[in-house]
Amino acid sequence: MTFLQYNCRLFRTCVLTLVMMTAATGLSGCATLDTMLDWVGFGKGSGSETPEALAMKGMDDFNRGKYSASLKSFAEIKDRFPFSEVSLLAELKAADANYYMDKFGEARTLYEEFEVNHPTNEAVPYVLFQIAMCYYRQIGTHDRDPGSAQNAVHAFERLNRAYPRSPYFVEASARWEAARDFLAQHEFFVATFYLRTDEDKQAQRRLEYLLATYPTASVKPQATDLLSKLQSGQGIEKTWRRFVPTVSLPDWDSFVSAFGIMSDRPAGSAGPPN
Repeated sequence: MTFLQYNCRLFRTCVLTLVMMTAATGLSGCATLDTMLDWVGFGKGSGSETPEALAMKGMDDFNRGKYSASLKSFAEIKDRFPFSEVSLLAELKAADANYYMDKFGEARTLYEEFEVNHPTNEAVPYVLFQIAMCYYRQIGTHDRDPGSAQNAVHAFERLNRAYPRSPYFVEASARWEAARDFLAQHEFFVATFYLRTDEDKQAQRRLEYLLATYPTASVKPQATDLLSKLQSGQGIEKTWRRFVPTVSLPDWDSFVSAFGIMSDRPAGSAGPPN
């Protein structure tokens, strides 16, 4: 034992003795006694919180939209009580908290870790849906990198192949279609760019690919008309901007109405989607 450790133990022992003497002689009230006991590590306020208490606090903060505060409780459970009954909840809700704070990269990593660590857990379909949503929520405008849309398409496909009877199948199908529509619009944008730079053959190939790969795309009428003119040898007016779509994704509320599902949940809502 080091000299410092010895002195700390001796100090705590002396203070505890003083507390006991104070209580015995009745010279102090309960509040003072509790404070002194807490100070030396023996009071009601001392000791670690239980994992269940931390989980309740974390969920209370989460349901109030205090996601950053809830993360602290969930992280403490994961660090201090990794084998507790509420550790699975902490893992999942930590991912959800990051998702609702728009930290999609961090959220996706946590969802993926949950899937790897608990591949047979009943929450896995929800986890796969959320992984896809992390990609989906990062889709940008039609002229930017389509990587997020491509990843979202693959992730929704993976979910629906693995769990065709999950409660997320219909919504995942709708969002899969929307992400593909984004990719079709991106292809159309690229085709018009080639027209702008007098690369008509390249433009024609992109339009052919668009129509073959995305036959139900919202931009199909414009792509069909433009391809027809290129194939017929007609001169193309190079005011290319009139061909560029004005939206990056179809309006979600009107788009999903055909599937009979609700639109995106507000950022403050909690829990898995219906």
